[in-house]
Amino acid sequence: MQELSHFINGARVPGTSGRFADVFNPATGEVQARVPLAGRDEMDSAIAAAAEAQVKWGATNPQRRARVMMNVVALLNRDMDKLAEALSREHGKTLPDAKGDVQRGLEVIEFCIGAPHLLKGEYTDGAGPGIDMYSMRQALGVVAGITPFNFPAMIPLWKMGPALACGNAFILKPSERAPSVPLMLAEIFKEAGLPDGVLQVVNGDKDAVDSILENETVQAVGFVGSTPIAQYIYAKGCENGKRVQCFGGAKNHMIVMPDADMDQAANALVGAGYGAAGERCMAISVAVPVGEETADRLIEALVPRIEKLKVGPYTAGDDIDYGPVVTAAAKQNIHRLVQSGIDAGAELVVDGRDFSLQGYEDGFFVGPHLFDRVTPDMEIYRKEIFGPVLSTVRAGSYEEALGLAMDHEYGNGTAIFTRDGDAARDFASRINIGMVGINVPIPVPLAYHTFGGWKKSGFGDLNQHGPDSFRFYTRTKTVTARWPSGIKDGGEFNFKAMD
Repeated sequence: MQELSHFINGARVPGTSGRFADVFNPATGEVQARVPLAGRDEMDSAIAAAAEAQVKWGATNPQRRARVMMNVVALLNRDMDKLAEALSREHGKTLPDAKGDVQRGLEVIEFCIGAPHLLKGEYTDGAGPGIDMYSMRQALGVVAGITPFNFPAMIPLWKMGPALACGNAFILKPSERAPSVPLMLAEIFKEAGLPDGVLQVVNGDKDAVDSILENETVQAVGFVGSTPIAQYIYAKGCENGKRVQCFGGAKNHMIVMPDADMDQAANALVGAGYGAAGERCMAISVAVPVGEETADRLIEALVPRIEKLKVGPYTAGDDIDYGPVVTAAAKQNIHRLVQSGIDAGAELVVDGRDFSLQGYEDGFFVGPHLFDRVTPDMEIYRKEIFGPVLSTVRAGSYEEALGLAMDHEYGNGTAIFTRDGDAARDFASRINIGMVGINVPIPVPLAYHTFGGWKKSGFGDLNQHGPDSFRFYTRTKTVTARWPSGIKDGGEFNFKAMD
């Protein structure tokens, strides 16, 4: 069995706490590796080393830091297949999906090549008599990211790229469920020219997280995961005087208007609801058709598409639509929530509970589920299932459909499918959700825009990637300057005026 490590001061190093977590192959259910869980001393030591390395890195000019980002882009493209295979082996997602995971992270690194422009301050000439004013953006120092299992490449890259481009040192605490790819990313940054110690990858659990939150050297923390943990990290980080951004759970609605292209809407729902086994914070988990006729047509279009979905291990090739969920506990929780929906009176139109794959009976595979006639009081509607389960809530009107999404406690993403431009504009304007799709089922912004949810999906003032990321990882210093004049009337230089 493979024993994984941390990445500290430019090298892989074994853990010293004596505590480990199992890393599973989700397709077979077997333990394929062990990852060390850092104790407080290990984390504090890594942070101290990062602080020492940051001094020189922070003094490196932005153009040279951008060149490291250029090299990282080239190396990520070179190692795309290797990264995707390692990602699929630990997470379970298909190889095309795994490559998309790496690609969306790579695009943020491409954006970071613009660091020299993004870090420019402002200048006012002649703000007063002989007075100039200017501002500069400076690195915070040591910052940290705590990232989830479901995007082991994308989200670490979203956080480490801007943080490093701004001149910070970065501590990454990845998910212990999928730790291999973050370690590989650290090696890529080292090969790209990043100095040792500027990027540390320290594996761990709550002890490691609390060490980050309580260490005075760490100036900022970014997190992606469940809402309860997001709230905990946000509260404790702010209490300790840190800048904090936390992104939590989601329950994303897709409203289907009567005039929508039903084939387009059904195809979008299948991809957005079941891709990556539903283990995405931007997955569409609630379909809201407006009107009974619309709902009937949508269910009729969805059922054959869902029943044709191919579920299997990533090794089966590109024909697989999605793979297993990440752990046995995740599978059990999905089945529990499905049963709660049945018990509450929802109609299970497509039942994936008995799904089994020959030769992979011990894997964490979950068949696709489709519920109809779900109501807002049901647990399957209120909670994030994080699995291949799509709930249909029938709305009698556009206003009722809009109200469902607006009243839900989560506000990560949403979508509307319609041919009516007025309805689409009204929806985009009024909805209290951070990311909106119009005939786009997963409205994840590109790298040069910003990613972030509202309500209980996001905590903090600034979002991930885009210009917000450079604001989050820097602070502004404003200088007011006045120089004594050394010039006399007639152009003769007055040396005494300079004394």
